[in-house]
Amino acid sequence: MGLPVPAEACIITASLYCLKTHHLAIQGVAFAAIAGAIIGDNFGYLIGRRVGFPLLQRYGPRMGLTHDRLILGQYLFSRHGNAIVFLGRFVAVLRVFVAVLAGACRMRWPEFMVFNALGGTCWAGGYALGTYMLGRRISEVSGPAGIAIGIATVLGLIVTGAFLKKNEKRLTDQALQAARQQANTGPSL
Repeated sequence: MGLPVPAEACIITASLYCLKTHHLAIQGVAFAAIAGAIIGDNFGYLIGRRVGFPLLQRYGPRMGLTHDRLILGQYLFSRHGNAIVFLGRFVAVLRVFVAVLAGACRMRWPEFMVFNALGGTCWAGGYALGTYMLGRRISEVSGPAGIAIGIATVLGLIVTGAFLKKNEKRLTDQALQAARQQANTGPSL
């Protein structure tokens, strides 16, 4: 429900329990993990939609989220929200906040739902079924694979941060121009 919970650990533990004891069906564990991921992020989206943006407007400047950066966030979610929601599922820290930010930035719910469901299915289903299939070898594979994924994630965050830092002014100008056009033609972002 939008709370940071060690979901990977829960999914892996339940999948290994299925493998070792056969008291649970892996299909049930995978389904529960997928449903929990999708439903939890929908609650996060609703929280962000209802109270997120006003809270960001009020307290955001204390964290460097100026009015222009909030407009930029709305712009990025309106242009690239599908990718942000889908790929955000696979980044541990981002996963916790993506749904709330999508709601606060007024991403359209039908688009959010589709890409949240796709991301949740790939992420939770992948963890459950992957753990089950790898079985005993999970400890051998998880160490090097976890390190490689961690390095790739850090590099991805650095590249994304550098791109946003370098292009923040240009993207902010585009976002403000889009917001002005939207204000002149219909409801604001």
